Amino acid sequence: MEPVRAEPTAKRSRGLERAFEILDFLRKSREPANPNEIATHIKAPRSTVYELVNLLLNLDVLEYSDNEGRVYLGRKLYFLGAAYEDHFDFMRECDRVLEKVAEETRETAQFCMLDKNKYTVLRMHEGARPFRISSDIGQRVPIPWTASGRLLLSHMSDEEILAFIPPEDFQLANGQWLDPQLFLNQVHAAREAKAFTFDSIVDSFTHCFAVPVESDDGTFCATVCLIAPREDGLRNHERYLQSLHEAAASLKGKVSQFKRN
Repeated sequence: MEPVRAEPTAKRSRGLERAFEILDFLRKSREPANPNEIATHIKAPRSTVYELVNLLLNLDVLEYSDNEGRVYLGRKLYFLGAAYEDHFDFMRECDRVLEKVAEETRETAQFCMLDKNKYTVLRMHEGARPFRISSDIGQRVPIPWTASGRLLLSHMSDEEILAFIPPEDFQLANGQWLDPQLFLNQVHAAREAKAFTFDSIVDSFTHCFAVPVESDDGTFCATVCLIAPREDGLRNHERYLQSLHEAAASLKGKVSQFKRN
């Protein structure tokens, strides 16, 4: 009797990578999709995607969203995320800090980092205003659109920054193009000031604040941010920055442990 041979490690690894590509696509798209749509977007064989989708459905990692075969992220991922949060005191500390900033300013406070070559909000505490001004947690946004982006890339050279940001990300939400050299100049200024604020280039009525959270080696690895109505942001500019600097200082060093884990 011939011994059963294990499937080649490389093939198993590729299947695991494909499974995470499916999950990442659904996370980025923020809406359900059927296996054909998923295969098209991640450029994978349909047969492979169907096989992996069925496996992930059986594990509750994916769930059916409707009667037309579309799937979305499943409850198993929620339980895994909750367990992840319980393991790290940093998350609770981050929430405490954002709550304090929101109480001091009445504005929406956020903790932000890079997700590969995009900006994303990891944690958020809504302000006391009756209307909502914020980005959704986990939404990936082009770096040049954000105040935080000027800080999060400040450890790079100009050449590294331009190679890191997709050229199309310099096109703003209103269709206009941001001059890359202007962006680089703003990165230099943000690095020097350890802060960056500007009128939002995504909408016409908000002012954005970002202050860096430093890792042990001095790299700006995250930011604490505020999104405020433009007039209030300008009127309370120094007070808001002070609140953010105090928040960032309280997280300094702690975020390094979060990144390592």
